[in-house]
Amino acid sequence: MHAITWFEIPATDFNRAIRFYETLLGIRLKIEDAFPDMAIWPGEREHVRGCVLLMKEARPHADGVRIYLDAGASLTPVLARLEAAGGKLVMPTMKISDEIGHIALVADTEGNVVGLHAPRA
Repeated sequence: MHAITWFEIPATDFNRAIRFYETLLGIRLKIEDAFPDMAIWPGEREHVRGCVLLMKEARPHADGVRIYLDAGASLTPVLARLEAAGGKLVMPTMKISDEIGHIALVADTEGNVVGLHAPRA
């Protein structure tokens, strides 16, 4: 069981936000037929999943709850794509510990600040 089961990243420009996360993380988000303003993260049902969401009740912001997205084995290639994806570095790579790994904070194209996490190998 995971402490987190679902996350939502609000967007004001849905397509721009999708391009940002697909470019930054090298993934493909899936737009749901029943929810055309929701682009779902890839993964198996038993894994933590989430989406980019266009909804008037959800507005992008830099403060508040922060999620950390899996950046794979190293933050270096992900952060190398940050500028091309349209994002900005908020906090450079920082080692938490050998057990936890490394993190960095980035601002997306919508104004959200999200964490990137590279767990230990």
